[in-house]
Amino acid sequence: MQQQKSLVSPFRVLPLARLAKGGRWRTEAMRSYGAPVLLWFTRGQGRITMNGRTSGYTAHNAVFIPAGTMHGFEMNSTVHGMIVVFPAGVEEQLSLPDDPVHLRLTDAEQHIELNRLIDAIQTELENGATASDRALLSHAGLLSVWIERQMRGHEVEEPREDASVRLAAAFTSLVEQDFHSPKTVRDYAKTLGVTPTHLSRVCNKACGRPASAILADRVHYEARRLLTETHMPVKDIARALGFASPAYFTRAFTQHTGRTPSAFRRGS
Repeated sequence: MQQQKSLVSPFRVLPLARLAKGGRWRTEAMRSYGAPVLLWFTRGQGRITMNGRTSGYTAHNAVFIPAGTMHGFEMNSTVHGMIVVFPAGVEEQLSLPDDPVHLRLTDAEQHIELNRLIDAIQTELENGATASDRALLSHAGLLSVWIERQMRGHEVEEPREDASVRLAAAFTSLVEQDFHSPKTVRDYAKTLGVTPTHLSRVCNKACGRPASAILADRVHYEARRLLTETHMPVKDIARALGFASPAYFTRAFTQHTGRTPSAFRRGS
């Protein structure tokens, strides 16, 4: 009998408040995850940006974000909910959507069903019983079916696919691919065949921040993540993110966050 393979990366179900622990940068700064996630907002409201487009969210909104999708969302003390982190690489197996999905759930039965599906995954994670990986994939499969069924209704927010939205999405996709390089907004604009001024104007229109802020957000989110989650020396982080020197990285990081890299690491 063939042995069941372990999942490449673990499922996780966390309260949104725990995701934000350590500072608002953990949710608001532009970044991406290496695995698909589902955000389930049960209380509060704010704005969420995905692929260069900003829209509002309220209570009882579910947002699916594919792996590698740059995003960030406002989260204050009134916002509550859960995040489900799928294992990396299960998208095809579970038939998860290729693009972000924003579901505005108006029916109480939808809320109950989604809570039940998430609770089942959380219970399996806590029990850790035999064949847990297989059980988790089964539960996740039911969750993916639920998402697909909701997408067939009228609860999905369809983004306006005008030229501005497409350009902002293309820019964020390129940034996600190359943020660890020394590329500037001018370099990205040249690749996209537009001027830096036009690119920033489009990004401002689509998500309320200029192209330079999106790029800086992504770079400094990664810097803060490496400072808090690894023991990499500051000079190695600077090199990994495409800075010309550790001194230049320290100046840029301090300007962006108000603290030096070393002070940020000590206070994390």
